[in-house]
Amino acid sequence: GSFTFWKNGFNNGQESTRVFTDVELKRLKDAFKRTSGLSYYMNQQCFFREVLGDGVPPKVAEVIYNSFGGTSKGLHFNNLIVGLVLLTRGRDEEKAKYIFSLFANESGSYATREDMESMLRAVDGEVPPCLRKCFTEGEKVNYEKFKTWLLQNKDAFTFSRWLLSGGVCVTLTDDSDTPTFYQTLAGVTHLEESDIIDLEKRYWLLKAQSRTGRFDLETFVPLVSPPIHASLSEGLFHAFDENRDNHIDFKEISCGLSACCRGPVAERQKFCFKVFDVDRDGILSRGEIQEMVIALLEVWKDNRTDSLPELHANVSDIVDEILKMHDNTKMGHLTLEDYQIWSVKSALANEFLNLLFQVCHIVLGLRPATPEEEGQIIRGWLDRESRHGLQPGHNWFLISMQWWQQWKDYVKYDNRPIVVEQPSILGSGRSPPATEPATERSGISSSFSSSEDRFSDNVSSASEASESTNSSDSTATDICFARQHNASDNNNQCFLGANGNTLPHLAVQRPGAIDNQPLVTPEPMKAPTLTMEGGRLKRSPPLIPGRDFETVPEPVWRALYHWYGANLSLPRPVIRQTKTQEPELELYPRYLLFLRQQPATRTPQSNIWVNMGNVPSPNAPLKRVLAYTGCFSRMDTIKDIHGYLSQRLRIKEEDMRLWLYNSENYLTLLDDEDHTLESLKIQDEQHLVIEVRNKDMSWPEEMSFIANSSKMDRHKVPTEKGATGLSNLGNTCFMNSSIQCVSNTKPLTQYFISGRHLYELNRTNPIGMRGHMAKCYGDLVQELWSGTQKNVAPLKLRWTIAKYAPRFNGFQQQDSQELLAFLLDGLHEDLNRVHEKPYVELKDSDGRPDWEVASEAWENHLRRNRSIVVDLFHGQLKSQVKCKTCGHISARFDPFNFLSLPLPMDSSMHLEITVIKLDGSTPVRYGLRLNMDEKYTGLKKQLSELCGLKAEQLLLAEVHLSNIKNFPLDNQKVRLSVNGFLCAFEIPVPGSPTSVSSPMQTEVPPLTNGTVSIATNGIAPRTTLIPNGMPSTVVPCGTERSLPNGIPNGHVAPLQDGPFTGYIIAMHRKMMRTELYFLSSQKNRPSLFGMPLIVPCTVHTRKRDLYDAVWVQVSRLASPLPPQEASNHAQDCDDSMGYQYPFTLRVVQRDGNSCAWCPWYRFCRGCPVDCCDERASLGNAYIAVDWDPTALHLRYQTSQERIVEEHASVEQSRQAQAEPISLDSCLRAFTGEEELGEDELYYCSKCRTHRLATKKLDLWRLPPILIVHLKRFQFVNGRWIKSQKIVKFPRENFDPSAFLAPREVEQTLQGQVECQGEDPVKPESSDMVTAISIPPPASQSNSAKGLSSPSSGKKSGTSLSRGSSPNSSPKSGGRKQVRLRLPQLGSRHRLCSSKENLDSSIRDGSSEPEHSTSETDGPDTEASQHQREDIYVEPIYNLYAISCHSGILGGGHYVTYAKNPNGKWYCYNDSSCKEVHSEEIDTDSAYILFYEQQGVNYSQFLPKTDGKKMADTSSMDEDFESDYKKYCVLQ
Repeated sequence: GSFTFWKNGFNNGQESTRVFTDVELKRLKDAFKRTSGLSYYMNQQCFFREVLGDGVPPKVAEVIYNSFGGTSKGLHFNNLIVGLVLLTRGRDEEKAKYIFSLFANESGSYATREDMESMLRAVDGEVPPCLRKCFTEGEKVNYEKFKTWLLQNKDAFTFSRWLLSGGVCVTLTDDSDTPTFYQTLAGVTHLEESDIIDLEKRYWLLKAQSRTGRFDLETFVPLVSPPIHASLSEGLFHAFDENRDNHIDFKEISCGLSACCRGPVAERQKFCFKVFDVDRDGILSRGEIQEMVIALLEVWKDNRTDSLPELHANVSDIVDEILKMHDNTKMGHLTLEDYQIWSVKSALANEFLNLLFQVCHIVLGLRPATPEEEGQIIRGWLDRESRHGLQPGHNWFLISMQWWQQWKDYVKYDNRPIVVEQPSILGSGRSPPATEPATERSGISSSFSSSEDRFSDNVSSASEASESTNSSDSTATDICFARQHNASDNNNQCFLGANGNTLPHLAVQRPGAIDNQPLVTPEPMKAPTLTMEGGRLKRSPPLIPGRDFETVPEPVWRALYHWYGANLSLPRPVIRQTKTQEPELELYPRYLLFLRQQPATRTPQSNIWVNMGNVPSPNAPLKRVLAYTGCFSRMDTIKDIHGYLSQRLRIKEEDMRLWLYNSENYLTLLDDEDHTLESLKIQDEQHLVIEVRNKDMSWPEEMSFIANSSKMDRHKVPTEKGATGLSNLGNTCFMNSSIQCVSNTKPLTQYFISGRHLYELNRTNPIGMRGHMAKCYGDLVQELWSGTQKNVAPLKLRWTIAKYAPRFNGFQQQDSQELLAFLLDGLHEDLNRVHEKPYVELKDSDGRPDWEVASEAWENHLRRNRSIVVDLFHGQLKSQVKCKTCGHISARFDPFNFLSLPLPMDSSMHLEITVIKLDGSTPVRYGLRLNMDEKYTGLKKQLSELCGLKAEQLLLAEVHLSNIKNFPLDNQKVRLSVNGFLCAFEIPVPGSPTSVSSPMQTEVPPLTNGTVSIATNGIAPRTTLIPNGMPSTVVPCGTERSLPNGIPNGHVAPLQDGPFTGYIIAMHRKMMRTELYFLSSQKNRPSLFGMPLIVPCTVHTRKRDLYDAVWVQVSRLASPLPPQEASNHAQDCDDSMGYQYPFTLRVVQRDGNSCAWCPWYRFCRGCPVDCCDERASLGNAYIAVDWDPTALHLRYQTSQERIVEEHASVEQSRQAQAEPISLDSCLRAFTGEEELGEDELYYCSKCRTHRLATKKLDLWRLPPILIVHLKRFQFVNGRWIKSQKIVKFPRENFDPSAFLAPREVEQTLQGQVECQGEDPVKPESSDMVTAISIPPPASQSNSAKGLSSPSSGKKSGTSLSRGSSPNSSPKSGGRKQVRLRLPQLGSRHRLCSSKENLDSSIRDGSSEPEHSTSETDGPDTEASQHQREDIYVEPIYNLYAISCHSGILGGGHYVTYAKNPNGKWYCYNDSSCKEVHSEEIDTDSAYILFYEQQGVNYSQFLPKTDGKKMADTSSMDEDFESDYKKYCVLQ
């Protein structure tokens, strides 16, 4: 429609190309390709961003996009070009037609008033009054009429002003040239622009290998040493690092290489002088000269075979000689001049220069200036290597002989070497090198001591870079490991050396890219390779070193690859032969074929538990397909290969396993990491399977095996009993973890393995699982402890759990503690010996003694619940509620099967905040600990105490991407910023002459660049900044939007036109230049960097003051101009940098991209603020600090902008945050008294109404197996959060007795007296009585004989009357329990000393059947009593298992650590089970702890089975089978 209308009127479409040159067209095409790839269409967002730029309002941009013919599909290249030419080069008439088309109807014949008005409202927000002149003759207007009106009213609206009135501010091509970084650098060095561009690629590759991301000493030394000696490599680093910020930036490496390799000899020796001047004081002291001589002699021996008089002299004599001859100041040291004079004549100094020359080219990547130079450099390197022999762990690279020969001719390799820049007077006659001619070097004997030892010991690890660009250690291998695909495109990158082939008929042709194709077998790849061996070498006919190929060490290969390119790199590792231990070059590493499983096609979202998870249906065995190949050294271990693959394929190591594939049904898991390929006898072409864990944590191979287990035999593998893993059946690690802990509970496992459970199955319990749970668990335990399998699948148990507890269904990871509770309860109910549960009434304690209430409650518990689970795991808690009105106390005693301890939730957060002062000092980072609901006012208060600025001088801001994102308000709650970080800027406080920091006072010190102190500059002295009557308001500009209550951080609300604006925000900006742009406005785009600044600015501030204020703050970022003599800049072309400030200030909008004053269609990047004495009335603009490109390139120190000083509070706050807590403190919190709130009022039986009360828990009776659950998950503010707090817990001798409830002394004594009538007290009891008189607190230590005082009966888990076994007989009416015999107090020390009979409670050792509710016969009870008689067990526990949770709630992963009966700890991680040393156990993520009590004879818990009948379980198996079959059919 309208688009075609104006387009046809414009150059008839096709001719539009006449308007621009071929160069322009090519640029536009390339720019289009850069932004839109290979498509012919550019999408709308891309058009907005790349063509128009972000200054154009979105509404306008949309109109332009549509008018150019853009649709939802995109904008076609041709239409884009036509549009751009129109905007930039169209005549007024054409533009008028274009503007008309914006308003016109579909056919383009007329525009209606209504359409025009709505369009103008949308784009401009208003309709110009002059529009009515256009519609004098009705509501429609045609083109002619519109054009006449428009050309008379060019300023009517935005589009007309932009395209017609002031001359368009945007052109198609921008020829202005800001100097590029390369031009700037070429200006101050002896390098060409092309050298620098080339060098930069190499610099980034070297820097990419750094651990820190900076080219620092740690990265530099391994690169250059060897061959540079360790003693010199640090000096060399410092010679490059001119600004001494401990890393080498690109300009430093360029200047350094220029000084060291390309300058005149004096300049090159000056560079060497800096290497030896260790303390950088500009002179070489005697010690430094001595170090230098020692190092230089080493260099000579390393690089030369000829002799030198100095080699036979004493070092200190040489030093004396040098000083005697050359120390002109006679102060016992050499100055730079002295050194330079000495070095001219010294063979040693020149040899070092030669070595540096080699390193700078080969390692640091400078391109040699001439072919001859290149030949000497490489020859020198290879000669030195050949004397060293092969070094295991290094890589050598093969180069085909054809290319090598061509190259040798080109560089005149075999000519007698000339020494580069050899001084005219040869200090010592240099005899020709006595090495064998290089041609005869056998490729393999040559050694290799490359500077790059970063690769691990094998060729395989050399491949990182090809895929993992962002992984931190991806080495710079792209440069030395070419992949096949960049075969030929490198030839054209190689431009000639400075005086290369200028005379083609004389010079030998420069060789093209290295062609290694002739060395490798042509057979096609079976699958893509993961390793970087480059190809498999031909075996027939065999390749012969020296005839077919040459080998070079890695640095030489990197250099050649960098200079020439190559179609294949063929690295081969040096390994040690197993038998002879000789190093050899492994030309033929093992070629392995890797299979991966193809994902089974199943509907993923089926309910995982009910459907047995991802168990594939039995008829679909896994498809395994060849996915990759790879070559690994035969000396590589499984661990090396696994680690390499995991990194290469970006799969976490723990999510991947390797299997040896022998046949479809015969795989072997390679889980012994230390075996090498050689020791496993793995040959070429062996298949391995790479198995990757499913999303739901299950392993595909295991699932497949489980599904097909009927068809496949599992070959049994003898393992340690109990050290068997459990397969993950789909997010079931929570279940596996709990089962492994329970399985490692010895007495319970003993019970199941011996089959006792089959005698006790309770098939009728209505709240049990018809015995299924116990039966399935028993079967599983028997498998786990058979010692015949590495892992088993807990299918039946999982199936049973899913059937009876649908809440564990679903895909999500569950809570292992909930499952544990369910498992213990389920086992208990399935094995409950009480078949008919009696009704039990709960009585109030009513002031009765604790022991009486407790034992009554325990008896009631045992009347309904008796099983092995109760005997082992159940204890008793006392819960006491006290009425706050009348003080009435009510106590209850409840059973527990584990303790759930809340972790003291961290109520404070740790926050780090950087304070930036106005005086330009290095920012300081402080650490604060704040309450979770602290407001920013509180934060400022705390911060001001630490940093010494008043709270009103601090402006808080969140900084993100070098700009201020927002200002948090004082009354907001502090939140941890998601992106961006919190800074506090110092701002000038209005009217306070005290704040010296703001550069507005009379006492301003003379500023940089010699500006005089300001007070004298003709403006009244400015001590008082504000006339007294003025309101002192501080207005941060740009905050008028988005700040509901005025100004951030509580600075006074601004008066709309208050005369005083306290500060403005400035940001650093640099222009990024692109050669591929569409419109001139986008050729140089601003990019923000560094940290934003706050600059004081008041009504009285002059523009010059702004510059000064900015300079005060940024001067630390700009390196001072180095003194001429110390710099690596080339003396003959140094820049004088003769400007006053290295930046210009411009007014910009908040985003820092466009001008604050100009309308968008001026495409202005910000109007400059002149450095003059005018008032700086900038309104509420932001300012951009636009760095001069040259200053930015040569002086701005990026490393400085990130430097902050760390205040001691940061470390303190971090430590407090991470401070671990002890298990005791958790128990203390658990047993502490808590106030019940208004919403939990308690019914007081005395007040007869609901009252406020306090509640306290205590332990009363401890079980033999104590499970402690650390409640890491808490529901806070409507969401679950996990506490990562570290809890320190004892492994051995854990004694929780301090948390047992105190026993009442009086009742106990009274109880004893009562007893004495019946049964005379034996002698020991006198001890007992004395012990009793000790007041409770002191009595917590046990008395000597292992009997504790009754008050410390708290030591035991049972109270006094319960002094009977915990299962003491139920009290009948008011009958006293008179059978308590004192010596039997010991029995109380057996905690839950319930002797396990097949039935139930044994009384306190009496064998009188009439008390008994049991069906047991007497003798059994008797026996039990003797066993118990002499046992005094204290509640001291040892840890035997831990369930750990890592990660987040609902995700995360559980593993178990457990101690086997053999005394070793094992880590159970789903199907893997590995032995671990106790110090490797990850105790920090512990979630559930399992303790067993010391000194308990656990055999007493096993029930007697004599004369008992086993339950018939065949029907249960049938139940299961039929259910399982149904499931399979459903599948």
